[in-house]
Amino acid sequence: MIKIIHKITTSALPVLTASVLLASLDTSAASLREVTGFGTNPTNLRMHLYVPDGLPNNAPILVANHYCTGTGPALYSGTQFAALADRYGFIVIYPSATRSGQCFDVSSAQALRRGGGSDPVGIMSMVNYVQQNYNVDSTRIFVTGVSSGAMMTQVLLGLYPDVFKAGASFAGVPFACFATTNGSTWNSDCANGTISRTAQQWGDLVRNAYPGYTGARPRVQLWHGTADTTLRYPNFNEAIKQWTNVHGISQTPVSTDTPSSGATRTRYGTSGGQALVEAISLQGTGHNIPVNAAEAIRFFGLTSPVASSVASSRAPASSSAVSSSLRSSVGSSVVATSSARSSTASSNATGGNCSYVITNNWGSGFTGAIRITNKRTTTINGWSVSWRYTNGTSLSGTWNATITGSNPYTATNLGWNSSIQPGQTVEFGFQGNHNSAEIPVVTGAACN
Repeated sequence: MIKIIHKITTSALPVLTASVLLASLDTSAASLREVTGFGTNPTNLRMHLYVPDGLPNNAPILVANHYCTGTGPALYSGTQFAALADRYGFIVIYPSATRSGQCFDVSSAQALRRGGGSDPVGIMSMVNYVQQNYNVDSTRIFVTGVSSGAMMTQVLLGLYPDVFKAGASFAGVPFACFATTNGSTWNSDCANGTISRTAQQWGDLVRNAYPGYTGARPRVQLWHGTADTTLRYPNFNEAIKQWTNVHGISQTPVSTDTPSSGATRTRYGTSGGQALVEAISLQGTGHNIPVNAAEAIRFFGLTSPVASSVASSRAPASSSAVSSSLRSSVGSSVVATSSARSSTASSNATGGNCSYVITNNWGSGFTGAIRITNKRTTTINGWSVSWRYTNGTSLSGTWNATITGSNPYTATNLGWNSSIQPGQTVEFGFQGNHNSAEIPVVTGAACN
């Protein structure tokens, strides 16, 4: 098939503008590291690991799964989990899917059976690696994720209830809702919220994934926006049906409150902060759901102070440091201009680094991502990116940013990813349509 250059004129390149106000994240000498050779890995996942300095003995583990088009390093830099790990003393594992589109496999029969293969087996190898190489508490292992990562979160909770104590799913779907039999990784019926089952049927899907298991089940925190058009809102209520049934508790909330404007929180089984099932509905929020890492950590029970005793080595021999610029699995970007205004006295701050990539292409549609790396010496707090297409391309959806306009488009940060520390990267993605059936290829170099 003929490849064509994605047509973008010089005057229409992505432009980054940012202002530095306050550094909202904790500082740390710890860094994200890639681990190779971590064990059985049937789908060639990549593993990145964040181990804070001053790690206490018997530290908890958190697995954090990214969204489609994302990577582990992008989730590391775009969420607060690493900063909270510094504060409260736990290890974070960031898996990365490497298949086209960079979505996790939550559809195949292998992925939905304990020990069956595919991504869940690779992720469990990562957990086992950390257990073998660090002084951790194997009774306090947790999992979270966004979108595709949220779906993987619920898959892992279903497959490995004896491993994970609790999970937080941001804009996901119930366990096995995305199951397919034709080799596809996308289930439109589930995504569109048209699959409805009884609570017993949903619960049986979880129980049948690990037949014979009679032990305790992990607690579940669910987040969903009422205006989600990518993984539609009915999936939220179906997931509540599933996990309350798995726990053998009523679908009637024990308590209901409003923790913030537009947020309705219902708790099932118990009324406290450690409810068996906790569900937060966000009125008017789309698929760009804010990842409230602090609330997830609170739900997990990880908000106790860090102990002073230090455990295990900081850098296993099989690890390598991640550079300040993320490596792209598609290896292409478009040159973009950028600027940054600092509210500090520094006049030598370098502008941000903005790259544009096509992550998946089909027929007349595609998914893409823009990644912003802070190459300054001070924290960026608040950013926007503008770009234009000249070949009839248009956008139909987005995640991890608010996009306004219609060619040119302008993306601005959400509340949870406004801060970019020096050397860190924030990524947002989008889905679009183009007039050509050929593959749009983006070439060029990242901007400074």
